[in-house]
Amino acid sequence: MITNRTVFVVLASCLLVYLLGMFRIPLMDIDAAQYASISREMLANKSYLQVYDLGKDYLDKPPMLFWLSALSMKIFGVHDWAYRIPSFLFALLAVYATYRLALLFYNQTIARLAAMVLATSQAMFLIMHDVRCDTMLMGWVALSLWQLAEWYQKPAWKNLLLAFAAIAGGMMTKGPIALMVPVFAFGPHIVLRREWKQCFRWEYLVGLLLVALLLIPMSIGLYQQYDLHPGKLINGIPIHSGLRFYYWTQSFGRYTGENYYHEMSHFTFLLENMFWTFLPWILCFLPALFFAVKDIVVKKFKLDAGEEWISTGGFIVTYCILARSQAQLPHYIFVVFPLVAIITAKFLHRLFYTDELKAWRKPILIIHAVIFLILWMAVVALMKFPFPSISWLILVMAILGLCQCVRLIVSRNTTMHPFLRAAFFTVIGVNFFLNLAFYPHLLEYQLGNKVADVIHEKKLDKSRMVQYNIDLSRALAFYAQQIIPFKEQGALKKDDIVITRAESIPALKQQFPDMQTIFEGTYYGVSMLSLPFLNPATREKEVTKYAIIQL
Repeated sequence: MITNRTVFVVLASCLLVYLLGMFRIPLMDIDAAQYASISREMLANKSYLQVYDLGKDYLDKPPMLFWLSALSMKIFGVHDWAYRIPSFLFALLAVYATYRLALLFYNQTIARLAAMVLATSQAMFLIMHDVRCDTMLMGWVALSLWQLAEWYQKPAWKNLLLAFAAIAGGMMTKGPIALMVPVFAFGPHIVLRREWKQCFRWEYLVGLLLVALLLIPMSIGLYQQYDLHPGKLINGIPIHSGLRFYYWTQSFGRYTGENYYHEMSHFTFLLENMFWTFLPWILCFLPALFFAVKDIVVKKFKLDAGEEWISTGGFIVTYCILARSQAQLPHYIFVVFPLVAIITAKFLHRLFYTDELKAWRKPILIIHAVIFLILWMAVVALMKFPFPSISWLILVMAILGLCQCVRLIVSRNTTMHPFLRAAFFTVIGVNFFLNLAFYPHLLEYQLGNKVADVIHEKKLDKSRMVQYNIDLSRALAFYAQQIIPFKEQGALKKDDIVITRAESIPALKQQFPDMQTIFEGTYYGVSMLSLPFLNPATREKEVTKYAIIQL
């Protein structure tokens, strides 16, 4: 059994680490800072149906994240944590919906394990502070799957309508994938249970009508912004219909070649990245998936009453569809992590709460003990070497964490297997130190938030500020709460306050001999970490010098 106390301790610890990241880590360029900047711009301009990014038309993502984040910032003020609050709540919803979905088909131990596995996956710790659309999408999709499963078992209109409302919310968050995942999940389930009548229920029409109604505001905005003004350029490509782009090109165009993006298109890309995004559970998920497929083959592809293939079928079909896309990023697979958590929880139950896989326990523990110790040693190294300003007390705490992990692995406890205790402790502990010390010190080297700090500290006139020969940072627009324009050298004029690379200063000095240097610093693209940057001895060669000058 998983006790109430265990569930509370694990989830409360996760919540603490989530909040630490939300309130302590600045927004990271590119995506999270861009979406926060768009939300702030939407609030400032009160343009809720038409979306803009630094004053230019924006079409890449639907508006739900921007709507809710703008609302949060209207209530709490323009802060990074206020931007994150809606996605944080949807992530918690995903954990709860995963528990309730699993509880419909399995015992409470499996349901609790599923919730804890999802909550402690590395992806969850990451997307709580590096907030993208996928955080919110996961919550919408998990809610729709849970409510649809409730409706199939005991039809009630409230479950059906809530499921389709969640689908509409997901579509307004990241597109048609929010509709397709429930189809991918319940399609195999219905086929394997031979419940053909479920494919042709008239109630689906009511649900689809609700989705269509809820999509009207977003569709009106797309029509007004693009269809009424055909030919606007997005990424250098003329857009003749915003509606067609959203409902077709952005999703299905990834398969037809119509979509602008072409990157990471090999079939195993998402699985390769799950080796870090689904830590510490990935080596349990893979055999769990194998056993799930093996079991259905043994049963001749037929489920008994009460069994489900929503989780396994939903993951497999969704993965195969996403993996065929011509453009993939690691977070695209996060949408089905609630299903992955259920698959993994079933395996963990068989492994530790039955004698069915008793022989697997020791090898699983040994393999993961090595992984956990490596992770803790990496944390100790990160607290010691890259940033000498990290307090020695934090380093001591990390070393004690390493020692405690060893103790959990070798000690015996009748309430929980050492693997589970060490896994929960490691992933929560590692992310505690990352959120407490590593990320905040790392983000000191990000251009946008650091320059914004200087602007506020020195009370610079933002209306006079321009950027010249410097990398774009949307974190600057968010934290400065101002769109600072770029200028070419010939357009610069006296009294401009310029953010520029240090290499530009000699030429500007010739043109404006009376210019004054307000601030000098260095920056680095923190989302592309490298060992030379992490090494203080070689960091100077990796960073870019910049200055804020008054002409």
